[in-house]
Amino acid sequence: RMAQQKSFQRIGETVWAKMPRLNAEVFTLTYGSLVMQLLKDFDDVNLVNEQLEKMGHNIGVRLVDEFLAKSGIASCSNFRDTADAISKIAFKMFLGITPEVASWNKENNSFSLIFTENPLVDFVELPPKYLDLQYCNVLCGVIKGALEMVQLQVECKFIRDVLKGDDVTELRVELKGMVKNAMSEEYGEN
Repeated sequence: RMAQQKSFQRIGETVWAKMPRLNAEVFTLTYGSLVMQLLKDFDDVNLVNEQLEKMGHNIGVRLVDEFLAKSGIASCSNFRDTADAISKIAFKMFLGITPEVASWNKENNSFSLIFTENPLVDFVELPPKYLDLQYCNVLCGVIKGALEMVQLQVECKFIRDVLKGDDVTELRVELKGMVKNAMSEEYGEN
């Protein structure tokens, strides 16, 4: 298990070194502008939270191909390996950070990602009227979308958030089941 974690960490570092980079400040400010525009367009924090998750889902569906191609990992043998791949390879590869995997439940189907750093929240302060905003909800969507593409259905939500005064940001991921491959009727046997 420990060897697998070290292997994933090494893969994450290697892939991160090869990835083209966007200036972190430009990325952070662009994301902030996107969130502000959504707040103006929808004028309802709950709708903005939904939109951020939908956008993230669409990103995750597309990112998984790049992740699999560049990381070279074929598949994970269990959900613990999946969590480590998300933390040590995917987050490192695309955001340059490695959140800690923690708080496994006894069934090993739910864990937390603990973020001590998150480039999306640099320079951000939430005004009191936006305290219900899940500013980084795009991350939940990315995780859900990417895992869906590898046949895992998960629920993802924020438990703690530095933008709301917590010491770290905690994202909870829970495995809900396997995604069924549904072929359309035109491909079924007659």
